[in-house]
Amino acid sequence: MMTKTIIISLGGSLIAPDGIDIVFLKRFRKVISDFVRRGNRAVMVCGGGNTCRKYQSAARIINGRVDKNDLDWIGIATTRLNAELVRSAFGQLAYEKIIYNPSAAVKTGKKIIIGAGFLPGSSSDKDAVLLAKNFNAGTLINLSNIKYVYDKDPNKFKGAKPYKKISWKEFKKIVGDKWLPGKHTPFDPVASKLAAKIGMELIITRGSDLKNLKNILNGKKFTGTIVH
Repeated sequence: MMTKTIIISLGGSLIAPDGIDIVFLKRFRKVISDFVRRGNRAVMVCGGGNTCRKYQSAARIINGRVDKNDLDWIGIATTRLNAELVRSAFGQLAYEKIIYNPSAAVKTGKKIIIGAGFLPGSSSDKDAVLLAKNFNAGTLINLSNIKYVYDKDPNKFKGAKPYKKISWKEFKKIVGDKWLPGKHTPFDPVASKLAAKIGMELIITRGSDLKNLKNILNGKKFTGTIVH
């Protein structure tokens, strides 16, 4: 049986939308554990999500001139907290160290590897792209809170058009090209630029639909947007 390595960018708002979503994490653990017990490998990068935005918002209120780098470091700290939680959920299946530097060599026989934010200037999405490059994985799965990528915000516009497939060129028009701490886009603009340059395929899908994630992992038909 052919085995594979999958890279997942796990949105922080799936881990802790308001409080910690224990039900989701237990179900997610089962899906990934079943996948790696078949000989596959799962590499995940955890985002900061709503926890990150709450802390960054507080920092802005406390200090109206707070530095962007300081906001990024707050965000990085929340990704690392989320990563420790996810790592602990997998117990002995997971590598005991959280990966901070996504370009560094990772020497472990463990089938589950968890990463988090590394440096200011982008979100954990960029770290996921760099980890995918590091592990020679051509596809990155971004588990988000949206079913598809749309041409405009579907929460504001009823006629928003979903994309099943979209080129990097068109996708970058939607997400823009500049990173702002706490910015909410389908995928980080800096990460998008890098992934396009590498020639990576990106799947964006609603992370709460774990049956759909199983379909992606098993090479079956799935709901989501392919960016290529």
